[in-house]
Amino acid sequence: MTMNENDAGNNVAHLDENIAKIEDLTKRLTQALTRKQPPNPGISTPDQELFAHAATAYWQEMLNNPSKIIEHQVEYWGKTLSHFAEAQRQLASGKLAAPEDKTPADPRFKNEMWKTNPYFNFIKQQYLINSEAIKNAVEDIDDMDEKEKRRLRYFSQQIVDMMAPTNFFATNPDALQKAIETEGESVVKGLENLVADLEANNGELVVKLADDSAFSIGENIATAPGKVVYRNKMMELIQYSPSTEKVHDIPVVLFPPWINKFYILDLKEKNSFIRWVVDQGYTLFVVSWINPDVSYSDVSMDDYVQDGFLRAIEEAKSICGVKQVNTVGYCIAGTTLHLTLALLQKRGDKSVKSATFFTALTDFSDQGEFTPFLQDDFVDGIEAEVKQQGILRSFIMGRTMSFLRSNDLVYQPAIRNYMMGETPPAFDLLYWNGDGSGLPGKMTVQYLRGLCQRNEFIEGGFEILGEKLNIRDVSVPLCSIATETDHIAPWKDVYRGFLMTGSRSKTFIVGQSGHIAGIVNPPSKKKYGHYTNDDLPDTADAWMEGAEFHEGSWWPRWENWLRGRAGKMVEAREPGDSQHPPLADAPGTYVKAKAAI
Repeated sequence: MTMNENDAGNNVAHLDENIAKIEDLTKRLTQALTRKQPPNPGISTPDQELFAHAATAYWQEMLNNPSKIIEHQVEYWGKTLSHFAEAQRQLASGKLAAPEDKTPADPRFKNEMWKTNPYFNFIKQQYLINSEAIKNAVEDIDDMDEKEKRRLRYFSQQIVDMMAPTNFFATNPDALQKAIETEGESVVKGLENLVADLEANNGELVVKLADDSAFSIGENIATAPGKVVYRNKMMELIQYSPSTEKVHDIPVVLFPPWINKFYILDLKEKNSFIRWVVDQGYTLFVVSWINPDVSYSDVSMDDYVQDGFLRAIEEAKSICGVKQVNTVGYCIAGTTLHLTLALLQKRGDKSVKSATFFTALTDFSDQGEFTPFLQDDFVDGIEAEVKQQGILRSFIMGRTMSFLRSNDLVYQPAIRNYMMGETPPAFDLLYWNGDGSGLPGKMTVQYLRGLCQRNEFIEGGFEILGEKLNIRDVSVPLCSIATETDHIAPWKDVYRGFLMTGSRSKTFIVGQSGHIAGIVNPPSKKKYGHYTNDDLPDTADAWMEGAEFHEGSWWPRWENWLRGRAGKMVEAREPGDSQHPPLADAPGTYVKAKAAI
């Protein structure tokens, strides 16, 4: 037997071993799926009436304006036929090559075989032709409510994205090539990754975005020094250790969102907003929210305000011996900070000197990309889910956010992990993104029904702790930072609500980039700039037309604004006092609790 025959025999044996492993892994996969506790069906798909309305409207358009529909259909048929004929001509010429490809660049189709191989090229071009036809069919529908049409666009696009040939092993050249090169090893590793993810999440497929073994909270992320100085059922209050000899008299109390963990603001030393604020000479308190379990099912927005916002403000005042604090609220915590400020105004309480908001919505009259998830059928489904489970499980919220960018946050990671058999990257931001939190059932329904659907904070008043609150009740000096490409809190929507506050001192800043990168934008990187405009015209477009662009981070500009409201300089304060002995080192204990699946 020759050396080549030996190698071939070894390759075949290795391949057979991997096939046997696949059979064993398939059994584990089946067992993992039996543990799945699927969410209420209403959360997974829209009410069938949406598609019924779409079909009716489409046929109505066909009757009223048949020429437009027929024109689009004929165009689709023509492109498909021409594409097929061109591929046939190429084969008839005796060349095993793809026809000329004029399709636009698409990151899903980077492999050269999508252009050069006739099989893959035909599949890709036909997929793109079909995608365009579906998009045109949706846009052809005129006699349909705009909200319903937004939803139809979203769900039809989800189907289009899901059916991309890259998402299937038999039509993904990268996966096939790697499987051959590794003699099936990549397939085995991919299936191992898939089974491990299913087993870790009780049969629910939560695509892992980062290598979680690469990070340890408090060791290589969330390492800013400080102490937990107060704890209750809702939160731990962390006071960070000073890094300067003197600090401003008025402390800062920062409220992060409770959908994810606070350490997005303290990932690494070089991009830690928490460290940076401390280095500017401020006493900083940060709230770390509890990761709720089913015992929190009856916790409401009132509890977050009373035992979170109000309590943190009072404890910070007590520790620092001051009458006022400056506050910061990020995302949903910024929305709730608005509510808290309105409540304090109603009570005549002047505990807050100023408030800053990061990407915080208050006016939900335009639901933007969340329109598909804020209609009654979905919210009814969520209400049924939390009634059964007690909480909105973390993976449901994570899945919703991910499918707003499904190619980047669902399909591409799934291809990498499960088809290619690769280990997810050691990326701290993606690790944080996957470290979500459950949401109390009562709070979830209050937020979705009262704020998002009925827009009560803007129209008529949202009730907290027995008071009907309106955004016009907010009167302290305000600074709002929105971000240019934010799809969760679009800057124009943030601006519209910000204008409605009753404050006479308002500053608005728009940072480049999105919901996270536009906020976590340290001056040292000099990566993203920001826009300012001292005027506050009636529309966001007018604001941007008159805005001035500045290179670099908005952090120093905001700190300059804050400094004028931070009081005199005093001796630096170590965390806690005699009434608040340190309970744990930062980042505390609540942040380490993992969400239940």
